[in-house]
Amino acid sequence: MERTLYNEDHLAFAESFDQFIARELAPHYMEWEEAGISPRSIFTEAGKYGFLGFQIPEKFGGGGTDDYRFNAIVAERLQYAGMASASTGITLHNDITIPYFLELGTDEQKERWLPGIASGELITAIGMTEPGAGSDLAGMGTSAIRDGDCYIVNGSKTFITNGINADLIVTAVKTDPTQRHTGMSLIVMERGMEGFERGRNLDKVGLHSQDTAELFFNDVKVPASNLLGEEGQGFKYLTVNLPQERLNIAVAAVAAAQAALNWTVEYVKERKAFGAPISSFQNTKFVLASVKTEIDAAQAYVDKCIELHNLQRLTAADAAAAKFHCTELQKRSIDSCLQLFGGYGYMMEYPIARAYVDARITTIYGGTTEVMKGIIAKSMGL
Repeated sequence: MERTLYNEDHLAFAESFDQFIARELAPHYMEWEEAGISPRSIFTEAGKYGFLGFQIPEKFGGGGTDDYRFNAIVAERLQYAGMASASTGITLHNDITIPYFLELGTDEQKERWLPGIASGELITAIGMTEPGAGSDLAGMGTSAIRDGDCYIVNGSKTFITNGINADLIVTAVKTDPTQRHTGMSLIVMERGMEGFERGRNLDKVGLHSQDTAELFFNDVKVPASNLLGEEGQGFKYLTVNLPQERLNIAVAAVAAAQAALNWTVEYVKERKAFGAPISSFQNTKFVLASVKTEIDAAQAYVDKCIELHNLQRLTAADAAAAKFHCTELQKRSIDSCLQLFGGYGYMMEYPIARAYVDARITTIYGGTTEVMKGIIAKSMGL
């Protein structure tokens, strides 16, 4: 189905980003997948060409635009290229962490951090999940107790995307451990702080070159000037920014499904069985027709969500619906496509196999499918 979301400027940007992918990322991507981590240079190279920090004001080196469609293009094109790991790291930096610095940062914090974030010299992450507190954010145990002009931070985080490479981690902490939601605050942890240690780069089912780590805080002295926003407002801040995170995941999920469909259509036309291309078999046609129809319907919904988000009218429930529906579609579509590759679909040298393992996390991170359904039900008065 024809998409009307993007104008000529967006399409020119997409073409430029495709060239960046082909030149800077594609030749090395499989090496990074085997190594289990991407180099920091992918951020500095992206920053050099203006592919980071679209929302950051130009005076800090950013793009100076609130048009989320540029963010969406980055997520889509990386998925079309079969680079889910790179998509996850770059889009987390662009879509998920930058809003916290922009919306909550003081003038001093913006001067200190935004230029490096826009250039890729400062890689960002967000620390919410803990070993004993995943979806239950208010149940976290990491504490930040005020001591003069510092906070003393103790605790740990796990499953942190960009966890090894990150220089700045927007960290959810309890500044009042006696409270749940009202005791949460956001503090920026910085690379090199004494007592701040990183665990191993976690070995995951998929997204192999996306560094994912455990973080440990042992009596870390964090300047009070690293507090983002106000004490006790952390849960509210997280809630406000989660819809964009979930929209980003939905955008990437539909793009990943579309990429899988594209690879499969090409493959079934070339692959022969019983003396004929498998594209000529009725089952192949019906399977791919169903996948295409589901993707087109999901894409139309996501594009509408992007339009609403640009108008600041995207609701938490709509974003949850997009995240839930599109990630479940992603898993289902890629599984159907992989089946048509036969045994070759199980070989990691084929992008369809990598897409299959990369897809499994998407119904979990950013809020599980079950949590998304709860948000939608609540919006219905249930």
